[in-house]
Amino acid sequence: MGHDDGEACPAGSPAGRASLVDLGPVEQLRAGRLGARLLRLYAGLAVYGASLTVMVRADLGLAPWDVLQSGITRYVPLTLGQAVVAVSFVVLLLWVPLREKPGLGTLSNAVVVGVVCDLTMPLLDRPDHLAARLLMMLLGVAMCGLATALYIGAQLGRGPRDGLMTGLARRTGLSLRLVRTGLEVAVVAVGLLLGGVIGPGTVVFAVTIGPVTQALLPRFTVSLRAPQRPRRTGER
Repeated sequence: MGHDDGEACPAGSPAGRASLVDLGPVEQLRAGRLGARLLRLYAGLAVYGASLTVMVRADLGLAPWDVLQSGITRYVPLTLGQAVVAVSFVVLLLWVPLREKPGLGTLSNAVVVGVVCDLTMPLLDRPDHLAARLLMMLLGVAMCGLATALYIGAQLGRGPRDGLMTGLARRTGLSLRLVRTGLEVAVVAVGLLLGGVIGPGTVVFAVTIGPVTQALLPRFTVSLRAPQRPRRTGER
């Protein structure tokens, strides 16, 4: 998890649109088409949690953040889904000095992905044949790309890890790509030290999730104009 992969603002969107993540949570909710956006948000987060289960059952390696979270479960009496939730809220604490603005999607991401992961885990078993596991791994990556496009396209707030990435990029002046790479290398390294699950699926995820999300994002982004802020006295 990678539960918030890709940039929070949809790329290539018209000026004045897709900027809602930079507004406060109330302004995001007032931007319109709330029903469609909530449907996209929660469908995306549910698919995201299920994609994590699929990757686990493929047993060929997890996404970078999930390597860390699977390692944590070896030392703390938590399920993988509970570890996802716990790490999400720890990451949210790091938003405070970065002055990131959470939204409904931010808090929902922190909870729903982990809950769905735990609910779907008993429904799948590890396949016996390698070919089936490879197909399951690729399905998990595709599901995650679709899920990311859905919840980012809802424009109801960055996920916890996305906000950490964008906040660090803004504070340090480094590129988003460089900050994201640094974060994911760091969490994989810590996850490995804790005994987290790494494998070819980790590499496939890291290489393909960006292009998959970018290809799907335009189809699932709700086109909205950011609400106008009230003018202050003396402003033109």
